[in-house]
Order: sequence, then C-alpha cells, then structure tokens
Amino acid sequence: MDPAWPRWGFTHAGVSANNVTERFEQDVSQRLAQTPMLQNQHIMGFGALNPEPRPQEFFWEDLDSRTNLMKQSGGTQVITLCCAPDWMKGGPEGPTEESAWAEHLEDAPYPEHFDDFAKLAAAVASRYRDVKYFMVWNELKGFWKDHSQPADFKGYTELYNKVYDAVKAVRPDAKIGGPYIGFDSNKTGESELRGPWGVVNQNALDAFEYWFKNKKGADFIVVDGASPTDAHELLPDAFGALSKFSAVTTWLRDRTGDLPIWWSEWYFVPEDGTTWPETMRLAVQAASMIEFARSGATTALYWNPQTKGGACQACMWAPQTGAELPTGRLMSDFARWFPAGAELQDVASSDPGVRVLAQPQRLVMVNTTDGQVTTTVDGRKFTLKPYEIKWSDR
Repeated sequence: MDPAWPRWGFTHAGVSANNVTERFEQDVSQRLAQTPMLQNQHIMGFGALNPEPRPQEFFWEDLDSRTNLMKQSGGTQVITLCCAPDWMKGGPEGPTEESAWAEHLEDAPYPEHFDDFAKLAAAVASRYRDVKYFMVWNELKGFWKDHSQPADFKGYTELYNKVYDAVKAVRPDAKIGGPYIGFDSNKTGESELRGPWGVVNQNALDAFEYWFKNKKGADFIVVDGASPTDAHELLPDAFGALSKFSAVTTWLRDRTGDLPIWWSEWYFVPEDGTTWPETMRLAVQAASMIEFARSGATTALYWNPQTKGGACQACMWAPQTGAELPTGRLMSDFARWFPAGAELQDVASSDPGVRVLAQPQRLVMVNTTDGQVTTTVDGRKFTLKPYEIKWSDR
C-alpha cells in the first residue's frame, strides 16, 4: 500500500471539540496531535450550518472553526461535499430554519441546481487549499430513498461529474473520491455478492458499477457499510459478520484496479438499540480494523458520535472533560502502529478465538470470546481476558 495515502481517521459529527470551550478544544487538539490521523467534516450539517444561504453569499464560520480544529490537532483534513443549501432543493433562500434541518438535510439538489452545487464545491476547494481530499456527497442521500428499489445512480453520477470538473478546474491537485455508497446487506435476496454474513443489496452494486463506468475521473473509491444484516442481525455472530468488510473490499478491488479504497463510515453494532459491554464493543471494533488492514482497504473513517454532555460509550473523548476514552486510544494505537505502508506479517494464534495483526515491531491480539483464553502467538504464550485487546512488542 502506498504510504502517501493515510489509513485511519474519524468524522466530526454535530458536536465536536470546537463546540465546547477554548480550553477543551486545546486539550483535545494537543492529544490528537500526538498521533495525527485523518479528520473529516461535511460542508453542511453534521456540525456546519448552511454554507451558502443565498446564491454567491457564503457563510464560512462553521467550516472555518472545524478546519482550524483539524489543523491545530495535526489532522490530515478531509471535506465531504454534502449537503446542499435549501434553495438548491426547493426550499427558500436564507439560513436554514431549525425545523428544516431534520426534514430536508438529506434531500439532493434539484438537477437544475447541480451546476450551483458544483460551484459551491469549487468555492470550498478554493477557500481550503490545505485540504487535499474531497469526498462527493454522502450515501446517495436524496438519490436513493427506497433501498428496495434501484437508486437514481444516473442523477448522482451527473452531479458527481459536475463537481469533479469544477473542483479540478480550481484545484488540479485535489484528490476527489466517490460514490460514497452504503453497501447495506440483507438476510436473503438475489445478489452477486454474498457470504455467511448476508447478501449485499444488488441495487448498491448496480449503482456502483454505473458510476464507475460513467464517472469523469476519481482519485480514490469511497463506500461505507455495516456488518449487521437488515440493520440488526449479526451473521453468524458479531465477529463473523465483520468478514463482510473484506468481501466488499475484494469485490471493489477486482473492479477498480489499484485505486485506493476508502471506507468513509463503518458500523458494527446493531441499530435496534442493542448495548454491549464496553469490552465486547471495543473488541468488535478492533477486530473490524484488523479486517480492514488485512483486506487492503486504504482508509477507514470512524464516525465519532460526540455529544456535549452525559455518557458516550463510543466517543473518542469524554464529552465533559475531553479526556481520552478507550475508543480514542484504540484509534490512535492503530494509527501509530498500522499506518498505510506498514509491512503486515502473517502471524497466527494457536487459538482461533484470538485474532492477530502484526508488523515487524508490534502486534495486536483480540480475544473474540467471552472467556479467558491462553494462546501461543509468535512463539510466545499469552493469556487474554474475555474480549481483551492486548498489544505486544515483537
């Protein structure tokens, strides 16, 4: 893998370190800077207000705040070119009303405004010249409202191509990726991509194939997905379901050659409100990251579900204090020891319940069982507690 391409990172959501206090932002930034990774921000929504309330009238305050956070924390900046101002999708001009955020944020711009959105994307790329990577749109929002039916992949591809041309015109150095399709899976169905973890929605595959054939160009491939099938069922179990990530990456690699493959989001906990013990949740997350590294995915971005207060089991830092949480430590450990270009070595565990990822100086082991395990790895004996993640020098 080309070490020039970054591997691990996260996406800023509605609340992040810049939305609390100046001291809070400084504390989080200083810690993130110790092990820099990718950081991604959307241009509208997910922590940013409408960037163009009226045609050619720009509001950059929120994007400036987030990009400043990414810069001062040493992050490799990524911008997702989504979502579209209201007036591009049938709404009024002016700042987005609070009532319209949830209802219309994910609407696609009307075709007659594709050129306007492309101009906005070019304005973003021109303003943030130290941002190298741009992802176009997000999960075909507005282009794929009913996942049981084909997506409007022609409409999305038309928008993508206009954005690609507009951004490249002002920033030939920019790296642009798409189509940011969610590879959702079902328990049954007709599809060319299936496994013990389920069946990938053929509509997603068809949309990808059309985009790839008809795109103007792409510097990297962007997809996302979840290991649960039908949003809640884990086949054959929480850890076995993770093989879906490798299967999708392999399917993409077979069709796209050596283009870098980015997972813009990935999820591994069912959407039915299931709560796992923190040790298990972390173990599944670590095992999923091992899956990405082994499968040859270039980049994986964690959706950081930050809040301003209360408990946040999956957050990278504590909402009230900014202290590093286990998820943040896990992300920084992988960023430090398994960056792009790391030489992966084939190291096995004598117990199949323990997954291993190794490079010449360091390895990580994950106990995927709810019992204590003693195993031999790399010629040494280790004992791991239930769902323990253990790091070791080699």
